[in-house]
Amino acid sequence: MRMLVVNTGSSSLKFTVFDFSWMGRQTVLATGQVECLGLPTSYLIYQKSGHTKNKTELDLGEKRKNRGDYFNHTDAMKVICDKLLDSEEGVIKDIKDIIAIGHRAIHGGEKITKPVIIDENVKNIIRECISLAPIHNPANLAGIEACEKFFPGVPNVAVFDTAFHQTMPPESYLYAIPYELYKKYGIRKYGFHGTSHHYVAKTTANFLRMPFEELKLITCHLGNGCSMAAINKGKVIDTSMGLTPLEGLVMGTRCGDIDPAIVLALIDKGMSPQEVDNMLNKQSGLLGVAGINSGDMREIIEAGDNGNLQAALALKLFVNRIVKYIGAYYAELNGADAIVFTGGIGENCSVVRAKIVEQLSSLSVYIESNINSNSIGIPAIISTKESKMKAIVMPTNEELMIATQSIDLLLSEGRLKLVAI
Repeated sequence: MRMLVVNTGSSSLKFTVFDFSWMGRQTVLATGQVECLGLPTSYLIYQKSGHTKNKTELDLGEKRKNRGDYFNHTDAMKVICDKLLDSEEGVIKDIKDIIAIGHRAIHGGEKITKPVIIDENVKNIIRECISLAPIHNPANLAGIEACEKFFPGVPNVAVFDTAFHQTMPPESYLYAIPYELYKKYGIRKYGFHGTSHHYVAKTTANFLRMPFEELKLITCHLGNGCSMAAINKGKVIDTSMGLTPLEGLVMGTRCGDIDPAIVLALIDKGMSPQEVDNMLNKQSGLLGVAGINSGDMREIIEAGDNGNLQAALALKLFVNRIVKYIGAYYAELNGADAIVFTGGIGENCSVVRAKIVEQLSSLSVYIESNINSNSIGIPAIISTKESKMKAIVMPTNEELMIATQSIDLLLSEGRLKLVAI
């Protein structure tokens, strides 16, 4: 049983093809993406399982180049279909081999709180939420409609980034601004990276051999984008990202929490709202502070080790903000069983994990240095046996979470037969 998972961005279309056996086991058959959509030159990156990854420049055609009519999401899906059907590099023999398509969707507002089979109503909700996610939701729609075109009759499922966080109580998701703005415009905290937080929380429960519904977890998704969640017995009670992914932790290029009056001050100094928005999202965070023209944590640590004081300061800011949120979430949860690190930095940067845990001795959690240093991209308990709260590394797999949730939903709705697995 073969399933396609699609993650559509504003200028890219990523995909993974899974094969689910009759015992529920899954195998990745192929992964890749079409990148640089909307630009003069686009590329296909493709890897069939067991083969070398390759990158190919896509032929746009002279007529389209002359018109400035560049590759879009529909073009990208056609390229992907052709590659998946290729006699040598493909992994399917017919379009009908794909039994379902799972989509990573960004914003479903308050109307969608769980995975849903995509129909016109769901697409309309995604359209309604464009004002909340102006970059991502139009791309999500384009990806969905491209799949509907090239895989007619195949059920599409949307798994929303915001959905897992919708268990937050009002005192966590409301801002202290006039309540009418929430009622009229939906201005509130929604949270993001929900699929990742959900996956690592459930996988951590399995790893610890404890019921998910009994655990208190603080999950830390640390990458170029960073967010945290406080999860009480299977339900999110707070998360760091807000109305947009700009709120919360210091990130690769995003500022995270700042005094909102800074925005007004910068506009008063002559910057346009668009310039301020661009600066806070694309020129701030680690990139803005480190002074090395990079927001890559590996380069920042190296620069700091070589005496660059600004880079060392950027790392301290990054760690300090995470420690503050851990303390707040520990109090909100009234204690926690574990802190879980995931994402590119969380899974692979032992230096950052150590610096965070070393500041948590008041919570009786201590780093096991040897295990931490050797736990790169693998599940591991990196705290000492004496720690009252565990520190855990848990790799995320959003694509697999989307695939399994999509199949579970389609089975429950009678759209798939159990014997087909």
